[in-house]
Amino acid sequence: MAEITAASVKELRERTGAGMMDCKKALAENEGEMEAAIDWLRSKGLAAAAKKAGRTAAEGLVGVVVEGKRGAVVEVNSETDFVAKNELFQDFVRNVGRLALERGTDVEALGAAAYPDGGTVQEKLTDNIAKIGENQSLRRAAVLEVTEGAVVSYVHNQVAPGLGKIGVLVALESGAPAETLQTLGKQIAMHVAAAHPLALTAEDLDAALIERERSIALEKAKESGKPQAIVDKMVEGGLAKFRKENALISQLFVMDNKTPVAEVLAAAARDAGAGIELIGFVRFQLGEGIEKKQEDFAAEVAAAAGTSRAEPVA
Repeated sequence: MAEITAASVKELRERTGAGMMDCKKALAENEGEMEAAIDWLRSKGLAAAAKKAGRTAAEGLVGVVVEGKRGAVVEVNSETDFVAKNELFQDFVRNVGRLALERGTDVEALGAAAYPDGGTVQEKLTDNIAKIGENQSLRRAAVLEVTEGAVVSYVHNQVAPGLGKIGVLVALESGAPAETLQTLGKQIAMHVAAAHPLALTAEDLDAALIERERSIALEKAKESGKPQAIVDKMVEGGLAKFRKENALISQLFVMDNKTPVAEVLAAAARDAGAGIELIGFVRFQLGEGIEKKQEDFAAEVAAAAGTSRAEPVA
């Protein structure tokens, strides 16, 4: 069998726009022959999907799945929000969420995993692209697990059970009753969806983010014209405020907007007569960080008609 190199896979991807796993398989099936691999992709209907691969996919669904003491959240993107209502697409997101529970969060590994009704996840995704007519992609996945306690989920803007625009998982390590943990976990998950904390504690906040905030605070403080000692205090005060407002444990609970989340946890533990530790959370918001292409439909129509936007379309 011919050796399949990373360079040949890269070349095939660049020439066809097909997914990496599809390109690997095409080369393997054709003894590494590039032109034969291209024909193989076309014969399998993957060329139609490849034509759509350049389109921005920033819509879609976030899916959450919880089984026992383990939970997963995944994001699968599409070009338009209409696809989120498609049952074929919804089933795919649910199944990928279940697979993430078993296989972990590596997107490439998930793509290569066996899909429930045959083939691989990537092959099913490619098939869906051809059937639905829009570019789609498995973007990311995360998993939380507890030894004792509960992983609790919440979905905001839910379009179907476990599917929506924002998906949250909260992990509570505790020996408290299951009902107590479910109620508390749901409230904290709703808080996470609304308040968008950046880390669990102040110490967990990204160091680069803190330095960026320090630079911004310093520039603002310098504009005050105050002595350097006062400027330094202003900067540290601003950073302390930033840490408090962006660490989940110190945020004010959205249910009353006055009690820090840490105190909410402590009160629940006292009532339950058992320790409750919030050990982690995950928040996926659909399309966050994806630069959406702004479509100019007037220009698109004009281009299709072979005119400029300023010219009337005959």
